[in-house]
Amino acid sequence: MKITKILVALSFLFAVSTAQAGEMTVTGSMQATYQSEIDRTTGNPLGMDREIKFSGSTELDNGMNMSVMQDFTDAGAFGDAKITFGNVGGLVDIYVGTDGSEMDAIDDITPTAFEEANGSGSGSHVDIGNLAAEMGIGFKASLPILGTVSGQYIPKGDSAENADKTASGDTNGLVGSGSELVVKTPLGDVPFVGDFLGGNTLTLGYAEEETERVANTTDRIEATVALTGSYGNFSYGYQVEHIDLGQTAATTDALFYNVTSIGLAYAVNDALSISYNMMEQKQHNVAADSSFEQETDAINIGYTVGGLTLGFQDASTDNANMVKDAKDDTRTISIKAAF
Repeated sequence: MKITKILVALSFLFAVSTAQAGEMTVTGSMQATYQSEIDRTTGNPLGMDREIKFSGSTELDNGMNMSVMQDFTDAGAFGDAKITFGNVGGLVDIYVGTDGSEMDAIDDITPTAFEEANGSGSGSHVDIGNLAAEMGIGFKASLPILGTVSGQYIPKGDSAENADKTASGDTNGLVGSGSELVVKTPLGDVPFVGDFLGGNTLTLGYAEEETERVANTTDRIEATVALTGSYGNFSYGYQVEHIDLGQTAATTDALFYNVTSIGLAYAVNDALSISYNMMEQKQHNVAADSSFEQETDAINIGYTVGGLTLGFQDASTDNANMVKDAKDDTRTISIKAAF
């Protein structure tokens, strides 16, 4: 029996690992910004971000393909990593590792010429994609009518990115597992309504995360729905997010937020675009005043020539950081080079 199991395992290994010659690519970017914060001391307004990613891919003899990626932090340390087996069974891609998350990828997908409404630091809001830094197993598939369906399972949401042949143990013994599911449906492919709604995409997302393994507590819940589309040079989007942070102690009430985002963008030409972006956040908190909402309004301009992108945002936030009558206005200039 043991010999049989070994032979079966070796057969699978050779079936997966027999591959054609692959290729490796390096991509990245550097971004420099100048930010003026009108309502508080700015200090040094200059900032910089660095991105670098190594990617490789190869074709397997059994019709599958395999790709790998490894990126690095600003400090040059190892960041996210992922191994993906594509076209498994001719139907689905399956991956292990982390490179963001399925929900993080759809956090505010309304169109913008440069940044989302609060993307340059005007105000702060709670968003979806809390499992983005977690190691998990995920999938992505294309289905008739439904469109693209993707999901991820996180065995333990403790933010520990383990080395091989190790387990995180009790890095955070109180948290448990998590899961995500995202569906992107091109409405032009839906029977009966496709002729009227072509050019629009409906995106649905849902996630659960076990934040406290104690009796009489609740999980973190994230849910979102977005409608995006375009007409000629004009693009638009409307998105609603619900984030329940969960009850992490038996005697406290859950804290949750509702976030609404709107994006209206216009491509002046192939290089220049402008947009208006708005984000509203409403908080439910029995321990604080929840009678008001945080609102951020932003004007964005983007100009792209080859690998160079120039960006500008003027953003204004009322009731910033969920503090009544607080203001947080910013102006940001960005120069970004991609390679």
